[in-house]
Amino acid sequence: MKFAVIQFPGANCDLDMLTAVHDVLGQDAEYVSSDASSLEGYDAVLVPGGFSYGDYLRCGAIANYSNIMPEVKRFAEEGKFVFGACNGFQILCEAGLLPGALIRNNSLKFVCKPQTLRVANNQTAFTREYAQDQVITVPIAHGEGNYVCDDATYDALVQNGQIAFTYEGTNPNGSRANIAGITNEAGNVLGMMPHPERAVEAIIGGTDGLPLFKSMLMAFEAQVKGA
Repeated sequence: MKFAVIQFPGANCDLDMLTAVHDVLGQDAEYVSSDASSLEGYDAVLVPGGFSYGDYLRCGAIANYSNIMPEVKRFAEEGKFVFGACNGFQILCEAGLLPGALIRNNSLKFVCKPQTLRVANNQTAFTREYAQDQVITVPIAHGEGNYVCDDATYDALVQNGQIAFTYEGTNPNGSRANIAGITNEAGNVLGMMPHPERAVEAIIGGTDGLPLFKSMLMAFEAQVKGA
């Protein structure tokens, strides 16, 4: 499986993403500049966290207008896998690939800590290696992680099983219904505020994020076999 890790100016989690899938999972992975215009030959796109374009205007707003994003949108529309963490989640929402928006934490403070999550749906391409309702611990580091959406959008998320992860215990940002991560309706795009790529090795604090990337690999293998 070949992963493209998009590099935006100001993003700082691209190495974490590359390390998770290349060094730990053992898959092919390369950086792709936000100035590029092609994702030819890739099977999955990873949109990393950080502060793309300095988080000016809104988090992810400028990144949405970079050269690579029309190709990311085409990639997703073809049913290929796209995963964004933290600022990556914000970018995917700005791009319209995921519904809703991320606004300032209700505390108006940046939060950075290990966070417990619940696997709300283990039937997605990104969660099948977890048990349903499994509680995991994954780092968070964000100032604008408060997920908001209108009632119709929320009802659709629930009805379609698009809520992949919720915050367990304390809600760190005020996110609606404790939402930590959602998929698109087709199930091939996931965005979440926590950083699973920072939880793939025991030596750095835990491996609870690794099943997410293993799930993507399994989903890809199943997709290839079914082709």
